[in-house]
Formats: sequence, C-alpha cells, structure tokens
Amino acid sequence: MDSRSQAPYKSSSFSQATTRDDTSRTREVDRNFSLGALRDKRDHHPPHHHHSREHHAIISEEDEQADQDAEATAGHGDGAKDRGDPDLAALSAEVDAFVAGQDNAVTVTEATLDKFASAVELLVARSEGSSDHKWASDGDSPALLAAIARIAALASALGKSPEAGGGKHTAAVHRVTGVLHRAMAFLEDEFHELLDDPYANHKASAGGEHEPDRCVLPGAAAAASSSEGSKEAAPPYPPETVDRLRAMADAMIAAGYATECTQMFLVARRNAFDAALQGLGYEKSNIDDVVKMTWESLEAEVVTWTKAFRHAINVGLSTEHDLCTRVFAGAHAAVGRGIFADLARCVMLHMLSFTEAVAMTKRAAEKLFKVLDMYEAVRDASPVIEAFLSAADDEPSSALTELKAELASVRSRLSESAAAIFHELEGSIRADAGKQPVPGGAVHPLTRYVMNYLKYACEYNATLEQVFREHHRRGSHGDAGGDNPFSAQLMEVMELLHGNLEAKSRLYKDPSLSNIFLMNNGRYMLQKIRGSAEINAMLGEAWARKQSTNLRQYHKNYQRETWSRVLSMLRDDGVITVKGHVQKPVLKERFKQFNAAMDEIHRTQGAWVVSDEQLQSELRVSIAAVVVPAYRSFLGRFSQHLSAGRQTEKYVKLSAEDVETIIDELFDGNATSMVRRRT
Repeated sequence: MDSRSQAPYKSSSFSQATTRDDTSRTREVDRNFSLGALRDKRDHHPPHHHHSREHHAIISEEDEQADQDAEATAGHGDGAKDRGDPDLAALSAEVDAFVAGQDNAVTVTEATLDKFASAVELLVARSEGSSDHKWASDGDSPALLAAIARIAALASALGKSPEAGGGKHTAAVHRVTGVLHRAMAFLEDEFHELLDDPYANHKASAGGEHEPDRCVLPGAAAAASSSEGSKEAAPPYPPETVDRLRAMADAMIAAGYATECTQMFLVARRNAFDAALQGLGYEKSNIDDVVKMTWESLEAEVVTWTKAFRHAINVGLSTEHDLCTRVFAGAHAAVGRGIFADLARCVMLHMLSFTEAVAMTKRAAEKLFKVLDMYEAVRDASPVIEAFLSAADDEPSSALTELKAELASVRSRLSESAAAIFHELEGSIRADAGKQPVPGGAVHPLTRYVMNYLKYACEYNATLEQVFREHHRRGSHGDAGGDNPFSAQLMEVMELLHGNLEAKSRLYKDPSLSNIFLMNNGRYMLQKIRGSAEINAMLGEAWARKQSTNLRQYHKNYQRETWSRVLSMLRDDGVITVKGHVQKPVLKERFKQFNAAMDEIHRTQGAWVVSDEQLQSELRVSIAAVVVPAYRSFLGRFSQHLSAGRQTEKYVKLSAEDVETIIDELFDGNATSMVRRRT
C-alpha cells in the first residue's frame, strides 16, 4: 500500500527536485511554507533584516525567537543547555509522546510544534550547506534522518488530529508540513547524488583529497571484471553507502515519497546497468539498423550481444536483486521487489528486441550457429527469471511474469528460425547441380562444406534436438533417428548429399574416374564422421558400416574398369600359344598394348587426385598386388621368345619394378608421361 496518504499536506508541486545545483545550495522559497529567520541566517543576512521574497506567512517576533531558540538547541552546542532552553532531544520526546499517544488523547502545544519544526529545519539547512557532519551518528541512526522521520510521523499524526482539523493548530500544521517538504527536497537530492556517485561521502570525509576518477556509473567496473569470465561481480556500492541509501529510502517512503524514491532508484540503476553492458561492448541498435547489416557485421554484433546478455542474466540481475533487497528491506521489501521487477523487464525486453531483428534477416545456412548461441542464452535465462518469481513471498510480479512470457516467445521464434535455417542447408544441397566435374575426381567443395557444417552442428546436438522437438517437420524421416528428431534431420542431409554426389559422378566420361570421385568423397565423409564423437553418435555405427561397404564397392568398380583390361593383356588365352608354339606377332602386339596401356594410365591417372594418404596407399597396394605379379609372370614366360637386343628393347620396355614405380606415382595430381625404362 502506498504510504503517501499518511502525509496529508504534501504539496503537489514537489516533483521536480531531483538534482542539486552545485553552484548555489540555496533552495527556492516556494519549497517551504515558512522558513522564518532561519533562511535569513543561512543566507548570511543580518538577523533584523527581512528578506524580500514572497512568503506564505508574516514572521512574527515570537516565531523569530522560536527559530533562534531552535537554532541554539539544534546546533549541538552547549549554549542551549546553559540557558535552560529545551534541546532537540526534549522536543523529540514530546513529539514522540504525541505521535504514540493519539489514541489516549495526548496533546502537544503549538509552541512545541513550532520549535521542533524550526530545530529540524535548522538541521536540514546546515546539512544543505555542508556535507562534513550531515551523517554523524546518533545512536543507531543518523541524527538528521531520525529528525526527518520524526517530523514525517508528526505531519501524519497532525493530519489525523481533531485539533488540527478544528483550526487550533492550523498554522503549526502548515509549519511542520513546510519543513517536511524542505527536508524531503534535500533528502531527494542526497539520495540522487549518492546513487550516482557512491563514493561522494568518502571524498568529503577525506578532506578533499584527490582520488582517481570515480565518476563511472556503478556497475561498469563489475562488467569489466565479469567480462574476464567471472560470475562474481563487485558490489555496486560499498556497505556504508547501502546503509545510507536504506535509511534515506525508509525516510522518504514513510513520509509518502515512495514514487520519487523508487523512480530515482530505478533510473539510476537502469543507467548503471546500461553502462555495464556498454563496458562489454554492447550498444543498443534498432531493428532497421540490424536488418540492413552485412552478415559479417551482424555476426560480430551477435557475439557481443550473447556475451552481454549472459552477463546481464548471470551477474547483472543477481547484483541488482541483492541491492534492491538490501536497500528496501523490512516493511519496504515489496517496494524493492517491484523496483527489481521493473528494472529486469526494462533491460531484458530491450535486449530481447535484438533477437527479433536477427530473426527477421534473410535466412542463410551460415547464420545457424549464431542463432543457436542466442537461443541457448535465452533458454538459460528462463530458469533465472523463474527463480526470482519463486523467491517472492507475495503475489508474483506482473513485470517478471511478462518477462517470463516474452522469454518463452523469443525462444520459440529463435527455435523456429534455427530449424528453418537448417532446412536451408538441405535446399542448398538440392540446388547444387553444377555441370562441371571437379578436376581429378577430388573431394567436391560441397562435400567439404556440408560435412564441416554438420560436424559443427553436432556440437550443438542437444540444443538442435530441442529445436527440432519444438519444430519438427511432418513428412521427414521421423523414425530414422529413433527418438531424436535432429538425428533424423541429419540422416536426411546425408542421404541428400550422397544422392547429389552420385549425380555428380556421372559427369565424368571415364567410369574409373567416377569411382575415384565417389571414393574420395565417401572416404572424406567417413573420416569426418569417425573423427567426431558427436556426429558418429548421431548417425550411428550402422550408417558408418554402410558407408564403408559403399567405399569397398567403389574400389572394386575402379579396379575392374581400369585394370581388368590390362590384366587381360597378360593372360595367355590360347592366342599367344597355339599348339605349343608362341605366336611372336601376337606376343609383340601384347607387349605393345601393355606398354601403351601403362603409359596412358600413368599419364591420366597420375593427374587424378586422392588426397587421403591412407586411401591412396590402399589403392596403390591393391593395384600392385594384382598387376605386378601378373606382369612378372608374363615377362618371365614370354620375354625369351623375343630376340635379344633391339627387338627386346623395342617391345619389353618395362620391368616389373618399373610397373611398380608407375603404380606408386598414380593419384599424385601430376600429369606426366611415362619415361622409357630398360630391363
């Protein structure tokens, strides 16, 4: 309940005093109903000289004398006691008795009210003029705040008193209320100054000693420290400052100034929060600016946003919640919870608008991972806000409830965007229908892109599983991945890629090169899967075994297409030897054919590319294991049937070792012609 109703004579004009003019500490007279001779003393006017400003009442000699008595009694000097005048403590006791004994018809004199108001006014005036002793302790509470709290309670009690209503103490009531307004104006400025510069009183107490620049808003230093990875932020205010803020807040709320107090606190902490985020590099952007950014610029902005948002959730909000709890404690705890809820909603909703702008940009496969980073940050924020909601003793805050709902909405939009972007990958595979084959049967750029993309995507497998559970496409391979919808999407992408590569292999005129192309790409895919525990687990061992089977089949197809014809030249199929006699012309032709075939293979397949060293070695070993023994046997059986000398050199150009060397030079990507070798 707003306690403002307890101050019945609060002026509606008191709403603008939120800052202090450092060049002139003098208050405007219209802030006070009756300042009397006290204002003349503070402005160093002669005691007998009346100021010329308009005033609410004519100061009588009796009032002036009362002000002088109050000055003597409230000035903490010994003169008051020596003259026998009642001191502030005695006046306070009478006021306390009146406030506490209203139900028992306890009364108070108008002179007491006037003297007490003047004494409190003098305390405020001296505090306005100097900060050296304004917060001097008086028991457990600062004397000034105790006096302000007491005059606030007195104003409330007078508002309920029948004597005040009957006109008996009307002048005194206005006098007390006027002093209360002046005190609140001063207290509001002090509260504002302390919020903006928590070290102000340290500087004053240090006697003006120079300190490093401390004008950074509270929170910026915390952001700098937390940016290095720590989740522990330095408190925005030292403990003694928090105690002063709490005492001021208690006094202002009790006097009916809850709105001014909470607005100042909220604005100051919002500015501090923004400064902390700026310290992390985060700058506010509107939706139009974000939508127009290039992806390179936007990508950097997303990284900064994610860092700042996680700081705000994990560090900033906890710090602000703790501060609100300590400044607005006890009977005013609900006020603190309300301030924190408004602050959290204000800061978070603005930051969440950035995600909306990113989701509006053109979808592209490369944006997936930054969108997932934002999704995870928003997802992880929900339990934090839920914890703040659960911690509230009273009804859940509407501001936090709204923030919780907005987080859920943003998470859903980001989830939908991430799912749609992943489907863009499928679209890009279907659209890649180039008519130019990759030279040498090398790994296709599409294969590299997709496999690296999937490897990186699988590092987000838990997040993408959540995404596809929320936005699973009907008609996709729902059972392929078991209970994991992302696994099903992954299988679909792999099948699309495999089909695309099969189509690209048909662009090669040489069937052998087609199989080399399929082997290269299939081996690259398998190596990527084997090298990533995440993607291997997602696709499963069955898929890897199927891929290995395909590779073996491509290998067999290549050997059949290339080397079956060569091996047929080395077989005696009844043409070379007829009825026990070697047909030399046929034999010579076979040697010529073999030499030409090896030269062609060396020239063409030497330019083919097998970049995987293990696959390259396996191919060479398997070829040599079949061809070299067959040629060595053929050479040993038939070479002696050729005349030694020029005839042998003409037809037997290669030794078995030469053939083995040629095979070892295949798939290097070097187009070279076979050199002539002698046996």
